[in-house]
Amino acid sequence: MRGIVPPDARRAVGQDRNNRIPDAAEIAAINATHFADTALKAADLLFVFGTWQDIDLRAAKAYELWRGGLCQWAIVSGGVTSGLDASECAIIKREMVARGMPEEKILEEHRAMNTGENVIFSLPVIDAALGLKNVRSVICLGNTWTARRYAMTLQRHWPEVEKMLVTIDAFATPRALWHTNPEFRRRVLREWDKIESYKARGFIAEWP
Repeated sequence: MRGIVPPDARRAVGQDRNNRIPDAAEIAAINATHFADTALKAADLLFVFGTWQDIDLRAAKAYELWRGGLCQWAIVSGGVTSGLDASECAIIKREMVARGMPEEKILEEHRAMNTGENVIFSLPVIDAALGLKNVRSVICLGNTWTARRYAMTLQRHWPEVEKMLVTIDAFATPRALWHTNPEFRRRVLREWDKIESYKARGFIAEWP
C-alpha cells in the first residue's frame, strides 16, 4: 500500500537521524536548551529515574545528594528491563542503601518501563507515603543525554511542584564536546529529536 512505511524502515530512518553529524546551529541549540542545568537547593524529594546503564553511578549520585542535605526522601522508579534479574528500582535502591542512605527514606516503584510511566506510576506512591501537597520541590536525577525530558515529563503530570535537574553519565568526553563522541552524540540526538513530537502528543510539557 502506498503511503505506509514499514516499522523496520521507520526504525532505520530513526537510526540514520541519530547517527547524523549536527551542524553548528543544532549543537548550539542543544547546548543552550536541552542540557537544562538548574541551581540546586534542598528539596523535599529526589526522583531517581530508573536505568540499566551506569547503575553504580546513579546510586552514588543519589547518595551524594542525600548525604549533602539536598533531599530528605527519594523515590526510585523502574521496572525489569534489559535482562535484569530484578527491577531497576530494586537494584538502584540496594546500591543506595549499601552506600549509607537509610532504606526507609527511599520509596519504591517497580513497574515503569519508560519515563512517562516513571512519573505516572510514582505519583500514587509519593502521595500515599508523603502526600503530594506536602512535596513542594523535587530534584530529578537521570542520564545526561535525556536531560530536560525528565523535568518536562514531571511538569506534564505534576506542574505544581518546583523542579530541579541533575544529570550524570560515564563518558570520558566532557559534556560540552558531546558531539565529538559517536555514542554520546547518538544518544543526545535520539533524545533531542523526541522533544517536539512528545510535546505535540502531550507526553511532556514545556519547562522551565
